[in-house]
Amino acid sequence: MAPFDATHFSAIDMAAVTRLTQAGRLAEAMALLQGKPAPEADAPKDTKRPRPILDMVAPTDGTGAWTAPGADRDTTADAPTQAARPDPAQALRALSERFTKAGGLAAMPNLEGFGQGLGQGLGRGPATKPIPVPEGARFETRRFTSAGGARDYKVYVPSGRTGETLPVIVMLHGCTQSPDDFAAGTRMNALAETQGFLVAYPAQPPSANAQKCWNWFNAGDQQREGGEPALIAGIARAVVAEFGGDATRVYVAGLSAGGAAAAIMAATYPDLFAAVGVHSGLACGAARDMPSAFAAMNGGGAVQARGNGPAVPTIVFHGDGDRTVHPVNGERVIAQATPAEALGTTVTNGTAPGGTRYTRTVRTDEAGRAVLEHWLLHGTGHAWSGGSPDGSYTDPRGPDASAEMVRFFLAHTLAERPTRH
Repeated sequence: MAPFDATHFSAIDMAAVTRLTQAGRLAEAMALLQGKPAPEADAPKDTKRPRPILDMVAPTDGTGAWTAPGADRDTTADAPTQAARPDPAQALRALSERFTKAGGLAAMPNLEGFGQGLGQGLGRGPATKPIPVPEGARFETRRFTSAGGARDYKVYVPSGRTGETLPVIVMLHGCTQSPDDFAAGTRMNALAETQGFLVAYPAQPPSANAQKCWNWFNAGDQQREGGEPALIAGIARAVVAEFGGDATRVYVAGLSAGGAAAAIMAATYPDLFAAVGVHSGLACGAARDMPSAFAAMNGGGAVQARGNGPAVPTIVFHGDGDRTVHPVNGERVIAQATPAEALGTTVTNGTAPGGTRYTRTVRTDEAGRAVLEHWLLHGTGHAWSGGSPDGSYTDPRGPDASAEMVRFFLAHTLAERPTRH
């Protein structure tokens, strides 16, 4: 057999491969991966109509909301329905097996990026509008370097400081996003300006992941003092040291792959983060490799034990219409963060000003402090709730996940938190 030639993979249209694999058209996906022309049947019938990316439909009603495809919209030309969609894990394994037989899987530099793009579905580019910075505030770029690697990050410093230490919120973006894009979509800088805290946005480079996803599914990136957790923790500490952060009030939040990474930070650095926010993410240890990542995202697997670390107060947002990360994963994040002690439970139902219905479950400790919050967003897809359309993958209809996370975070400090296991 002739040796496998991987040089042509840099030119492959991986978006087309993703669509074909999602549709179960593995033979055509294989043809593209082998460098053959894209099949005519895959060409969009209407080039003016935006194509959905996994569970996301581009905003068309003026609200700026990226939501799951509705029954009243014909998406059959672009993506299969939920009932008809094949299991991505099975599809990827089928491709992997066929390439392994051909002797070429190990030589495919873009397959991992393809898998992550297929799974996470955050394919829109970074924000193009400049991030507003009020007079006296700063939004600066830094680089953290350690023996384990290096990452760039941006820091927002609000105006009007008088020397006091400030809380720090570390924001972990989703796949293909950037610090600027995530800042625009979440509006976290505006909250920092009005409520007085620092915001750090670590950036995942394409050199670490082709789709700029945090590698939440790699065993080496789920451990303390190693991999990406060590880099993110190092950035948090660097912000505290340089910008006058309060070491007892450091928090972490993220979306999708960033949400999964945030859950990992809570599990691996409970002595650093006073609380965590997970939006449309997965629990620490939900996957250990690519096939198990697809399985977990589709609702497979089980709740993973937290380990020996104390429970970190956790707030979760997840849409029950999410077709990228199954909503059961939000429940698993909460289950993993639940301490052994008895908790009180309060469930409320409401409707955000923008029309989104939600169910909010709050669990409190003996002192009446909320240590767990789970917001289940009815009809919402894979998008940051209450975000701005200036950033990618947001649903402006609310509720405002950023404001609710900040409220939850600022009620917790390391100094006041009992050791919960």
